[in-house]
Amino acid sequence: MELIVSTDATMEFLLLGFSELLCLRVLLFLIFLIVHLVTLAGNVMIFMAVVMEPSRPPMLFFLCLLSVIELCYTLVIVPKALLSLIVVHSSTISFIGCAAQMHLFVALGGAECFLLVAMSYDRYVAICQPLHYVAVMSEGFCLRLAVACCLGSFAVALGLTVAVFRLPFCQSHRINHFFCDIPAVLHLTCTQGHSSELPLLAACVLLLLLPFLLILTSYVCIASALLHITSSMGRGKAFSTCISHLAITLLHYGCATFMYIRPKSSYSPARDKMVSLVYTNITPLLYPLIYSLRNKEIKGVLRKILIIPLSQLL
Repeated sequence: MELIVSTDATMEFLLLGFSELLCLRVLLFLIFLIVHLVTLAGNVMIFMAVVMEPSRPPMLFFLCLLSVIELCYTLVIVPKALLSLIVVHSSTISFIGCAAQMHLFVALGGAECFLLVAMSYDRYVAICQPLHYVAVMSEGFCLRLAVACCLGSFAVALGLTVAVFRLPFCQSHRINHFFCDIPAVLHLTCTQGHSSELPLLAACVLLLLLPFLLILTSYVCIASALLHITSSMGRGKAFSTCISHLAITLLHYGCATFMYIRPKSSYSPARDKMVSLVYTNITPLLYPLIYSLRNKEIKGVLRKILIIPLSQLL
């Protein structure tokens, strides 16, 4: 039975990272470094492409914000994960540093959830109310939506982080993960019953369930509108504008639901680390690829800033 110690802001946590994969550390480091650099390059490219475009439709504005969130998201997690692969011993992180990392991770992930709601609303107005699209999705309204997404997610993340780090921790401060993920930190708390899981449950309702229901409502309305379009070509063209958003929504909510909507007793360090690797490395890499391949506006802007200058040089 481990002794319970009071929460102390001066204590440190030990991130075990990938200590069980000593023989694969160099290979994993190279793979994740390449993925990280490609992810950064892809998101920076989309950000620059949108910024350099003089006329920015609402969807391009939201894509630009999504790229910024993904850039920050990967920078909060991946550098520490790469460090854990190259150091011989497990890396330490301070109590404040662990709390800050968790807060930023949850806040940025939550902002992405809310932003996906805003993007689904954009598609709803574009398909169900096309004549009012310009008036409804004005630049000022989109900016207010973006600010609300960020402030709302940061407020929820702050409440969750404070609730988690006020819990009593056991004597062991060894986090079997490569960053301060919520289930891994909760696994160290010495609490009876499910009381320690209530803040996470509340955050999941606000950041995952509520946004998902709003997105679902938008797509129910979109599906209803599409059924009233008599032309199959027109129906297919309208639906094609939603494919990228649907793909990212399913990817984001699929991983997040698997990671956080489950009891503490089902925590599995090895499995969670593998899922987190996908969630923090692969999905941010796929987002720019999905939107670059499916979005005509993004492809047009990228063609302007990449292909035309190259042709002028040749």
